[in-house]
Amino acid sequence: MSESNLAVAAVETRPESSRVAKLMRSWLRDLFISLAVAIFIIIFLYQPVKVEGTSMLPGLEDQERIFINKFVYRWEAISRGDIVVFRYPRDISKSYIKRVIGVPGDRMRMEDGQVYVNGSKLSESYIPTEYFDHRSYSEFTVPADSYFLLGDHRSMSNDSREFGPVEREYIYGKAVFVYWPVDKVGRLK
Repeated sequence: MSESNLAVAAVETRPESSRVAKLMRSWLRDLFISLAVAIFIIIFLYQPVKVEGTSMLPGLEDQERIFINKFVYRWEAISRGDIVVFRYPRDISKSYIKRVIGVPGDRMRMEDGQVYVNGSKLSESYIPTEYFDHRSYSEFTVPADSYFLLGDHRSMSNDSREFGPVEREYIYGKAVFVYWPVDKVGRLK
């Protein structure tokens, strides 16, 4: 028998269990790497969150699923218009989702539901007229390292009008992407 025939015969006589074990080790290695990458992403970068309640209608509906970016505010400042997830200041075991309306140092007031920032009327095209709350609030200044947060459904939102400006340390993510329901999949604006 020639050498090449001996090599083929040796391969053909290799037990099937050895090939299965090698395949299983390879599969387990790939699974472990995939899980490690997924855990890293969820812990440090993106976190899935379920919206509970109607305070962010019409943009975000009750039971929608979104991803929040937990890392973005290490590189950029929190900006007016951002939709953020934060620990409720009166019970940090709860999380809320609201829109940033005022940043540190802003002079805020509300007249008949219309928001004024630093003396200028804030354009809020994302709020339908029927969601306005017609209450008024006297002028105040957003404290340093704090943010004034409001729900988009003003008449149904427990927000900074009730619990005051939220300190930066409580804000832990920016809402960036809707992944459920399927018909609403896409980036948040």
